[in-house]
Amino acid sequence: AGPAPHHMAMASAAAPRVAYQGMPGAYSERAAQLAYPDCVPTPCDQFEGAFASVEQWTADRAVLPLENSLGGSIHRNYDLLMQHRLHIVGEVSLKVHHCLLALPGTKIEDLNRVASHPQALAQCEGYLDGLGNKDLKREAVFDTAGAAADIAERNLEGSAAIASRHAAEIYGLEILAEGIQDDPSNVTRFMALSRDPLTRDTLGGAGSDDTSNATVAMKTSLVFSLDEGPGMLFKALSVFALRDIDMTKIESRPLRTNPLREVDGVQGVPGGSRFNYLFYVDILAGMDEEAAQNALRHLQEISPFLRVLGSYPAQPFRAQA
Repeated sequence: AGPAPHHMAMASAAAPRVAYQGMPGAYSERAAQLAYPDCVPTPCDQFEGAFASVEQWTADRAVLPLENSLGGSIHRNYDLLMQHRLHIVGEVSLKVHHCLLALPGTKIEDLNRVASHPQALAQCEGYLDGLGNKDLKREAVFDTAGAAADIAERNLEGSAAIASRHAAEIYGLEILAEGIQDDPSNVTRFMALSRDPLTRDTLGGAGSDDTSNATVAMKTSLVFSLDEGPGMLFKALSVFALRDIDMTKIESRPLRTNPLREVDGVQGVPGGSRFNYLFYVDILAGMDEEAAQNALRHLQEISPFLRVLGSYPAQPFRAQA
């Protein structure tokens, strides 16, 4: 057996209010409960609402998806990280286990409509095609659990939702099929957000099972920009390689406020407009470690913009929906 899961620390013994996007029964609610087992889950209609709930003190934390092993990054949340001043204080990975839900007594061959989040529909496309029902309409909605709730509330006969087993329990629906995702290796990584940054000294608060904070492996997420020029990205990433710091992720996003820059032609390549990028990077090091501090000081010398999004315990995948 592996090590016990590291539940995310809270400064207060009171049950934390944890905001998530979606309705009760959403996969994000399950991720919030895995991160903070004693929490009070607080549903929000949109990702923006979860950020706002923490900023406005109506929630203590937010748990939101950052990337999926099949669908890739959730770009909206990367953009929101830049628009808000919250700190990443934890991560949790959830294995997505899709179910086909409908009103009790419904048979699969009687279905004429399936609703779910667009990614869930895409992840079950092979299964739906295999049903052989050419008249089966697929309808994209904003939330898997919301699709299940709509069927229950409106008593929609002939309709099914792709959602979690927990959603079936909440809304009184029957599970017609389980594990219908085309690829079993379907994992979503979530981030936990707080108004205050996490330090190694605060890891042992209520809800944490740490006994030796000094040995907890930490991860740091940061974002930076670079000037135009040959080898600039290589130089930026070298600040970590030179100090034996492992980089686990890199993601680029065009700058929203100044997306284009004019460049001169060089080595036969014509000049013109090119994108300005932000680079999001995860490294396996905490901000209290000397090597990480030196690497970021080095990176500041070549980066017009640099921001640490948070340091937090690195979590190996172990969660099951």
